[in-house]
Amino acid sequence: MRWAVADTGDGSVRLCPVDGQGRAAGPVVTEPSLAAAVRARPEVGRWVWRSTARTYGRLLDAGVRVERCYDVEAAEALLIGHEQGQSGQPRSLAAAWARLRGLPVPADPPVRAADAQPSLFEPGPVPLPPGTDPLEALLEVHAAQLARTRGAEHPGRMSLLTAAESAGTLVAAEMGRSGVPWRADVHRRLLDELLGERYAGGQETRRLAELAEEVSRAFGDGVRVRPDLPADIVRAFAREGIALSSTRAWELQEIDHPAVPALLEYKKLYRLHTAHGWAWLQSWVREGRFRPEYLPGGTVTGRWTSNGGGALQIPRVVRRAVVADPGWCLVVADADQMEPRVLAAVSRDPGLMDVAGSGRDLYGDLAERVFSGDRDRAKLAMLGAIYGQTSGDGLKHLADLRRRFPRAIAYVDDAARAGEEGRLVRTWLGRTCPPSSTAVDDEAGLPQEEPASWGSTASARARGRFTRNFVIQGSAADWALIVLASVRQSIAGLRAELVFFQHDEVIVHCPREEAPEVVAAIRTAGDRAGRIAFGDTPVRFPFTTAVVECYAEAKA
Repeated sequence: MRWAVADTGDGSVRLCPVDGQGRAAGPVVTEPSLAAAVRARPEVGRWVWRSTARTYGRLLDAGVRVERCYDVEAAEALLIGHEQGQSGQPRSLAAAWARLRGLPVPADPPVRAADAQPSLFEPGPVPLPPGTDPLEALLEVHAAQLARTRGAEHPGRMSLLTAAESAGTLVAAEMGRSGVPWRADVHRRLLDELLGERYAGGQETRRLAELAEEVSRAFGDGVRVRPDLPADIVRAFAREGIALSSTRAWELQEIDHPAVPALLEYKKLYRLHTAHGWAWLQSWVREGRFRPEYLPGGTVTGRWTSNGGGALQIPRVVRRAVVADPGWCLVVADADQMEPRVLAAVSRDPGLMDVAGSGRDLYGDLAERVFSGDRDRAKLAMLGAIYGQTSGDGLKHLADLRRRFPRAIAYVDDAARAGEEGRLVRTWLGRTCPPSSTAVDDEAGLPQEEPASWGSTASARARGRFTRNFVIQGSAADWALIVLASVRQSIAGLRAELVFFQHDEVIVHCPREEAPEVVAAIRTAGDRAGRIAFGDTPVRFPFTTAVVECYAEAKA
């Protein structure tokens, strides 16, 4: 049973049951609050609302959780991308309603900068036109979305994708509320240990100042170099006859110069100081928890981002501060070789499905079958095929894989070709890559480009590399959403709580006695999500799990 619910503007809500077409299936009633409405209807299987991000927090504040929801704004983003390839277009209820009526589409509110703290004056929801009934608008948009889903290229898959995306919004809200267990005292000690004491009124610390002095000395007496200024570094090396195109670590590591060791150490510690130093700790950790705001589907591929705090880029050294509460533990789970397994499932290549169906080390099995037992070469070959490394050894590896797994390689080759030709490219469930007229700057590392430049040969090839990976990385992101929903469902009766998710990694914080049940839930969720997302294939989706007190212990 579904019920649609909308705010009235005075704290109360109006709601009604809806049928399978999204139409009202009973009288409209009013409740004094959203929490009261949900508590009075425990039998409701799915709540239809405007936006989980703007709705669910009120329920969590009241100690109320829901099993399922349909997030109209999340669904709108997916459907706009699927139908028109216009990822990033306004997704609000007001925008969706305006599209239905042929009215000017209002812009979404600006997204807060990734490193900005939450504000007391966050922008509210985009308002509907004066006189528009919020519940009627919600029902109209929801019904239209269901019809659009039925008209998708693969309706069943698209319906599953919108459900999974909505489930992800619930997980994100709950994780933000639970927070990652964080020991501020441990964090401060490691900062003191690595950076030394802070100098009043400045950015430098004792260790950074020492390293800066080492760098300057390496360039000769009387030379003063600011390691935090890339232009300074480039000029200093130019005076030594060394041309740099950037000051990235990989480029510096290729240089034989006495300044390089201190410079690399400076860059690492400076990043720690600015991204996760004392200021970060003061801003983001409260009452023993780090509570970022997660943004499901924050990238084109469906991978999550976070709004502030750098939640998805916690350095290895800082993980020493992620410590379970007394009597509790962290269950840290990593999906094993996720992208090659997804490739096997979506391509239906018999040989690769056989390799991915054993549940053992996929790269090890691949090495025995194709690469004379060389696991490293097998891994490089498979990732090269997915990410588009088609020169040098990568070309030979690709030929080896094409002979053994022709359907798998053809799958990513076809995606690359479609990307080069400017066509829409979709994940298995229907998440859609923007067309060639849209700039892309995603995890695959493509540079931002002006739309006109996509017509060039180099840009077309760059987009082809992106879409080659998109069909796998995006399908993996869709699979991961179903994993999260499955784990959330399995631990609902426990004290355990999902506290962290990053691409292929999940962390659950739980009492130690619940750890075996949590481990079983995660391991079951991988294969269950594989069946739900990709159908009946022999492909296995195993997780490596570790039960630890400190996050850093799982990464030893």
